Amino acid sequence: MTDRNGAEGKKACCSPPAERAVDAMPSPAFPTEKRSPRAGSAEGMTRIAGGAFRMGDEGPDCWVADGEGPAREVTLSPYWMDRTCVTNAQFAEFVEDTGYVTEAERFGWSFVFFNQIPKARRKTARFATVLGLDWWARVEKADWRKPGGPGTNIRKKMDHPVVHVSWADAAACAAWAGKRLPTEAEWECAARGGLEGAKYAWGDELTPGGRHFCNIWQGRFPDLDTAEDGYAGTAPARSFRANGFGLYNVAGNVWEWCADWFSRDWHLTAGRTDPRGPEDGTARVIRGGSFLCHKSYCNRYRVAARTSNTPDSTTCHQGFRCARDDDSTGLGR
Repeated sequence: MTDRNGAEGKKACCSPPAERAVDAMPSPAFPTEKRSPRAGSAEGMTRIAGGAFRMGDEGPDCWVADGEGPAREVTLSPYWMDRTCVTNAQFAEFVEDTGYVTEAERFGWSFVFFNQIPKARRKTARFATVLGLDWWARVEKADWRKPGGPGTNIRKKMDHPVVHVSWADAAACAAWAGKRLPTEAEWECAARGGLEGAKYAWGDELTPGGRHFCNIWQGRFPDLDTAEDGYAGTAPARSFRANGFGLYNVAGNVWEWCADWFSRDWHLTAGRTDPRGPEDGTARVIRGGSFLCHKSYCNRYRVAARTSNTPDSTTCHQGFRCARDDDSTGLGR
C-alpha cells in the first residue's frame, strides 16, 4: 500500500483507512465551548519534565518507509500526559455531558477485526476486498458502545480504552477535558519513560524473564491468538507494569492518535524544538501498536515505531490519551 504521504509498505493489520465521503457527513453536535467541570485538572496525569531526548531509531527492525529514522535529538518544553488511554467510562462521561455523537455512529459502520466479531455474525460480515485487508470487516452499527458490532457491548469493559473513535472524536473529548492530543514527539518522549534508545518502553527484550509487558498478538497471525499475555482483545487501560514515567500500555493494546499530520520525511529538515509535524496532510500519526501486532507482520509496538491513518478512520483497536501544557495555557494548540 502507498498513501499520499509516501508511506509505502504500510501493513494493513495496523489500521485500515476508512476513506469515507467526509463532505457528505452531517456536522457533529458537539458544542465546542462545552467543558468538563474538571477541565484542566492534572488528575490521572504525569508531568514530563521535557528537555532533550533521542527520538526515532535505525536498524533492521525499523520500517524505513515509515520515516522512523534517523535517530535525532529533540527538545521539548515541560508538559503533562495521561497515564492511561481514555477509557470507556471516561468517554461515556464526555458523551453524557455533551451529547456528542461519534463519526462511526454518524456513518453507521466501523472496521472490526474478524476474531472480534461474534461467531454467529461472521458469515454475514462484509469483509474488505482490498489486498492485505481481508481480515478486516466493515461492520454495520459497530461503534464505541458495540466494539465488535451488534451483539457486543462494553458493560464489563468500562476500564478498557475506548475504541472506534476518529481523530476528531478524540480531539473533541480532549478539548472537553481541557486537554489536547499529544504531539508525536511528546508521545514518544513520554512512552520512553526516560530510557535512552531502548527498543521497548521497558528495555530491549520483549519478554524479559519470560514475562509479558504488553498486550500484543501471540500465536499465528491472523488465524490464532493464543493470548499468552492474558488478553485476546483489548486489556484494561491500567494493565501490565507502568513505564518509568508512570504511563501504562504505551506498547500494544490500542493505537493512539497524535496531533500531528503524518509525513515520512518532514522531520529530516524541520526544527527539533517542540516539533509539531507538517501544517497539513491526508493522514494523522498513530503510535504504540495494538493487540493485533505480531513480530511476523507488524512489529510497531517498538517505542520508535510510527504509522498513520486517515482522520475519519475508526477501528476496534484505535484509541487515544491526552496531554496538556505545563502551565495550563494553549490547551487548544
